[in-house]
Amino acid sequence: MMTTPVTYTLTVVVPVHNEAGNIGVTLEAVAAEIIASGRFQADIVVVDDGSTDATAEAARTARTGLPTEVISQPNGGRMAARRRGLTVARGEYLLFLDSRVRILPGSLRFAAEGLDRGDSVWTADVRIEATGNPYGLFWNVITEMAWAAYFDNPRTTSFTAVDFDHYPKGTTCLLAPTAVLRAAFDSFQTAYQDERYANDDTPILRWMAERQPIHVSPEYGCRYQPRTNLRAFLRHSHHRGIVFVDGHGRRESRFFPAVIAFYPLSVAAAAVALKRPRFAIAGAGASVLGAALLALAKGRRRDEVLAFATLTPVYAAAHGLGMWRGLWLAIAGRR
Repeated sequence: MMTTPVTYTLTVVVPVHNEAGNIGVTLEAVAAEIIASGRFQADIVVVDDGSTDATAEAARTARTGLPTEVISQPNGGRMAARRRGLTVARGEYLLFLDSRVRILPGSLRFAAEGLDRGDSVWTADVRIEATGNPYGLFWNVITEMAWAAYFDNPRTTSFTAVDFDHYPKGTTCLLAPTAVLRAAFDSFQTAYQDERYANDDTPILRWMAERQPIHVSPEYGCRYQPRTNLRAFLRHSHHRGIVFVDGHGRRESRFFPAVIAFYPLSVAAAAVALKRPRFAIAGAGASVLGAALLALAKGRRRDEVLAFATLTPVYAAAHGLGMWRGLWLAIAGRR
């Protein structure tokens, strides 16, 4: 005798800032996936975080076929926008979805089957749109090398706090019980006074991983639209340096020694570069060559090798400046 699958209640929370060109497609894609899964009774909450373009109107006019609420608030950052969405979420489960993300077909049906088994927290396998975009190619290479434990053999698996720093994770497309997310957000702490600069996913996910497994699978995935110009790439890289300090400048992170070592090493490198400018040029050249050899050793394609090698010194400089900004913000926060 066949049993009727359980229908779960779900609220999709989408924080957004100045994404008028993306938000409509994102909402329509996730709504179509929800309906196709046949497993969720869902509503959508869009939190417009101080946009200065037509983002709110684009969200209101998106054809989702689901109850959709658009909340506007002054710019407070992604963390504040998500927290606002959490306060009004009605579903037993909550899906955080960023505005540049398209959830892949079949993902929610697969996740629902996981919920049936009691696997309640799912972080997405994020596919970066890299075709013809050197910045996307760079992010794809660095992401897959950083989380080689998963990307060398993509499969349905899970991790806990023990192996937390060896697997890809994020809140870009995160499905979890609403009550668990509320508890995680209540526990959230940052070294910074201004949450717009805080690492708004690693501490949240680490708290969750200490209490239950977080699951990841190629069957639960999304596509991410990366930046497409140098200015946006630099801004994003700088911001990642800031949040890296907040997220990994903690003893529980395997990257904590790298954070601590960065500051004296960067001071020493800057001193040498000021005294011997040609050494700085040689160092940049060495980083390009080293990045190219590393990418080749990892079997990356020619276009990936070229993008990774070319952008590595650019990324390192922007990320490093972001880490110094993060240190300053942390000191200011303590004061």
